[in-house]
Amino acid sequence: MPERRTVALVTLGCARNEVDSEELAGRLEADGWLLVDDAAEADVAVVNTCGFVEAAKKDSVDALLEANDLKGHGRTQAVVAVGCMAERYGKELADALPEADGVLGFDDYSDISDRLQTILSGGHHAPHIPRDRRKLLPLSPVERQAAAAEIALPGHGAAETIADLPEGVAPASGPRTLRKRLDDNPVASVKLASGCDRRCSFCAIPAFRGSFISRRPSDVLHEAQWLAEQGVREVVLVSENNTSYGKDLGDIRLLETLLGEISALDGIERVRVSYLQPAEMRPGLIDAMTGTADVLPYFDLSFQHSAPAVLRRMRRFGSTDQFLELLGTIRGKAPQAGARSNFIVGFPGETEEDFAELERFITHAGLDAIGVFGYSDEDGTEAATYDGKLSEDVVADRLNRLTRLAEEMTAQRAEQRIGSEVEVLIESVEGDLVEGRAAHQAPETDGLTTLTGVEDPEVGQFYRARVVASEGVDLVAEALEQTRVRQAAGAGE
Repeated sequence: MPERRTVALVTLGCARNEVDSEELAGRLEADGWLLVDDAAEADVAVVNTCGFVEAAKKDSVDALLEANDLKGHGRTQAVVAVGCMAERYGKELADALPEADGVLGFDDYSDISDRLQTILSGGHHAPHIPRDRRKLLPLSPVERQAAAAEIALPGHGAAETIADLPEGVAPASGPRTLRKRLDDNPVASVKLASGCDRRCSFCAIPAFRGSFISRRPSDVLHEAQWLAEQGVREVVLVSENNTSYGKDLGDIRLLETLLGEISALDGIERVRVSYLQPAEMRPGLIDAMTGTADVLPYFDLSFQHSAPAVLRRMRRFGSTDQFLELLGTIRGKAPQAGARSNFIVGFPGETEEDFAELERFITHAGLDAIGVFGYSDEDGTEAATYDGKLSEDVVADRLNRLTRLAEEMTAQRAEQRIGSEVEVLIESVEGDLVEGRAAHQAPETDGLTTLTGVEDPEVGQFYRARVVASEGVDLVAEALEQTRVRQAAGAGE
């Protein structure tokens, strides 16, 4: 029997990319490939790139070059780029980075096995010429669902059914989406939708991810149930804009209903919603996120700035006072609700007065986690054509000033939680070090909680705990009792 082909998936960027990698993993394993963790042990290293900002693109190129260095020293024979950077630049990336043996766009995902086999055999797959993917779907949202089956939507799956799937590979959305978990973390993301209809002047994502299109609720529920069967206890709902979910299905309030249905699934103990647009927040969604059992009162709000003049140039809406009012409404319903956001400083035309307004917002917002980015031109965006560009020194200075303020404010917010009770999901146990996350802490971005006083801790357990200390955004909590104990299969029969 011939030795199985091996492949390693290296994932950069956001949780949406992680979902895409698990779809690729499912497709490859279903077609006979052996998945390995170490790129040095793989025939092909597939790097799922990020194309959002310059720093992320540099990380992606570095990862491709690092994988390329393995060739000739071990098993690795080919390095292939997929993901957002590959989709966004296509042939341009292939020409600029000859170290990559292939650059595959989203349209190649359904044929990923054939593409890798061609490359591994010494063949060449011509990289695509990038196009504006917003033009692949009708302008009217309600007309998109019928057309969606004809285009590639990573994380949504294709229409075909593959029989005789290996163990651990599931058609996670009925017969549509193949997915293979790449780790045993008790937390996993599920895509609600792809693409974005907003036209923020600094953002290139809609051009290469396409127009907004929702997944059907039944697909989301089937996938969440399958994840629960794999040991997942917390589901994180992701997309470019979760607040738009359902608009192309004829019901903009569909998310409110879906949250209750996901939280009712056997085995799913926590549901977290990410990627929320402040301008699209509505009272019913706030009520659902603060009042539905097992749905976490966690608000990942994309503010970006708070000075009205800057927001208008960004093609966004709001102000410091409006955003503070929104946060006040949320905390009026859930005082301990978690809130995080990202901000861009040094946007073209940003004055010192605008920057001071942003400082005022961050000082009073009480956010649990804050990401701060200095503005840089992005290819193909409207903002790249703006006048009023600030010097690199000014951008760097404001980035440093706001970063220091953000660190101070988030540390204060964490300190305010001392003495409160939190429920912690254990995600890591290394000797005596037990780490997890409270409800206000999302994976990867919002800090950790270290648990003390836990006997025989296990990944996936929940503990009610009292916060006794903080360090930056991280907490230390003393365990009080285990909660949400999952019965073993067959118990009670």
